[in-house]
Amino acid sequence: MDRVALRGLAARGHHGVFAREREQGQTFVVDLDMGLDTRSAAESDDLSRTVHYGVVAEEVVAVVEGEPVDLIETLAQRIADTCLRHEAVREVEVVVHKPDAPIAVPFEDVTITIKRSRA
Repeated sequence: MDRVALRGLAARGHHGVFAREREQGQTFVVDLDMGLDTRSAAESDDLSRTVHYGVVAEEVVAVVEGEPVDLIETLAQRIADTCLRHEAVREVEVVVHKPDAPIAVPFEDVTITIKRSRA
C-alpha cells in the first residue's frame, strides 16, 4: 500500500463540550495518512487514478469549520469518512490535534489518532 500524507492542515472550528469552545472556537490541526495503490496513476501519469490531495485538504478543512461536535473523536471519524469517500483511498489514519484544549495544567497538545479502512 502506498501512502499520501497531508500534515498540519489548520482550521478554526467550534468543537468541544464547553460553551466557551462552541462560542469562541479554536484552531484544530489535522494530519492525514491515506493508503492507496498509486501504480496505475504513476504508469499513466493520470491524476484521476489517484487521490487529489488538494481536494481532500479543502474537504477536511470544511469538516473542521463545519457543524460542531462535542468530541474530537467524532470530528476524527467525520474526517476519516470524508477521505474514504475518494475511490482510490483504501485506508486512512487521521490525527486531530487540539492544541488549545481547555486543560488547567501546562501541556503541548491533545490528539486523537484513528485508523479506518474500507470494509
